[in-house]
Amino acid sequence: MLAVDWKLILLGLLGLAGLYLVGSFFVTPLKYLYRLFAYAAVGIILLVMVNLGGSFFGFHIAFNPFTVLTAGLLQVPGVILLVLLTLMI
Repeated sequence: MLAVDWKLILLGLLGLAGLYLVGSFFVTPLKYLYRLFAYAAVGIILLVMVNLGGSFFGFHIAFNPFTVLTAGLLQVPGVILLVLLTLMI
């Protein structure tokens, strides 16, 4: 019969588990970075829409990382917040 070396099988399974952990360690930050870029794209689209509509009234919100991420993360309430902050200043 064939002798099974349990130590070798256990080490192989532990190696696969370690490879899974290392892979998930590198994939998770990329997932969050992708979400951040997606939120920034939504923020840019919302700010462009507000700036196009506000151009009739001489209203403009500047594009910078703070405004883009505020508009992207908070979506419509964030844009309203930025509009109110711009009107107050």
